[in-house]
Amino acid sequence: MAAEIVNPRSDSEGRTGHTEQDGGAEPLESFDPAFALHRGGKMAVQATVPLRDRDDLSLAYTPGVAKVCSAIAEQPDLVHDYTWKSSVVAVVTDGTAVLGLGDIGPEASLPVMEGKAILFKQFGGVDAVPLALDCTGVDEIIETVVRLAPSFGGVNLEDISAPRCFEIEQRLQERLDIPVFHDDQHGTAIVSLAALRNAARLSGRTLGELRAVISGAGAAGVAIAKMLVEAGIGDVAVADRKGVVSRDRKDLTPIKQELAAFTNKAGLSGSLEDALAGADVFIGVSGGTVPEPAVASMAKGAFVFAMANPEPEVHPEIAHKYAAVVATGRSDFPNQINNVLAFPGIFAGALQVRASRITEGMKLAAAEALAAVVGDDLAPDYVIPSPFDERVAPAVTAAVAAAARAEGVARR
Repeated sequence: MAAEIVNPRSDSEGRTGHTEQDGGAEPLESFDPAFALHRGGKMAVQATVPLRDRDDLSLAYTPGVAKVCSAIAEQPDLVHDYTWKSSVVAVVTDGTAVLGLGDIGPEASLPVMEGKAILFKQFGGVDAVPLALDCTGVDEIIETVVRLAPSFGGVNLEDISAPRCFEIEQRLQERLDIPVFHDDQHGTAIVSLAALRNAARLSGRTLGELRAVISGAGAAGVAIAKMLVEAGIGDVAVADRKGVVSRDRKDLTPIKQELAAFTNKAGLSGSLEDALAGADVFIGVSGGTVPEPAVASMAKGAFVFAMANPEPEVHPEIAHKYAAVVATGRSDFPNQINNVLAFPGIFAGALQVRASRITEGMKLAAAEALAAVVGDDLAPDYVIPSPFDERVAPAVTAAVAAAARAEGVARR
């Protein structure tokens, strides 16, 4: 029997998380439904073939399985047809950047990775296996994933801290012939672009007419900036803790030097608040709080996407005073920028055509398809569909598969 979860701190009613066995009070799940839901984990392995009798066993395992193994050994591509490889993704983390919790380690990251896996299944029909690695070195992670890769059709990197996440993804893409996708970067960027496309359409403007400011130069901020530039944004500036990332700064990391080279065409410098003056778009992926006067200084009809959780950089009540469209990362406000709108369909589409990688064109196609789901129902409080809209995953899947074929990375 598994041990109860122990929490030495008491809740507001004086109850602790200790178990009866160690002399404590009630287990945590007796007063917190989150613990009750997570007891025993959120997923399990289930057979897809019957094992009713000896004949079934002889087909599923020895001797029948030997025929399939021999065929794959002779024709390696058959692995996609006769194993789960073509429909399963590895969800890989080292536990160094988990949600807003930070570096909490591999074991503590597992509830999130399990959650990611069940979202893959629920929203994209894709099986996924959480793999929390007990290593944080770039080379260690890369070598571990490369050795595990034969079992999977794709790799979703999750909650790996910047700047290591950039190198890990790039080098894995170079080493492997299956899709490798860091969702904290690209999933956030895809959904943000989809919402921004619809916000612009609502206001009768194009992306090329907009100037955006991104708060945060980590994984999500860098990826959003790249995708907005690829999509044709008028201009975008990115701010980190020390201010706007610009070519004249001498303290930039290599990633931020690259960022400065393709952003901030206006040559802005100074603080985030300085950059927001007259800006059309604010995108927050950093946490912290943006002062109300800075929001008020934005252009008329601005868009505020404040995506930090649990506290947005700009509270919606304040944002609505000045912005035409407001989005957050929270489910209790309209226009939730949620990665689950993207990654299940992206992997479903890539796996469907056995893509060797996920290209920029496939990401842009996903954003366009996601934006199109909103259609004629477009409104200030509806620029992005709900994760529970059943049209989302099929639309993204089809668009990604078509883009993979068009870009020559599909293998069927």
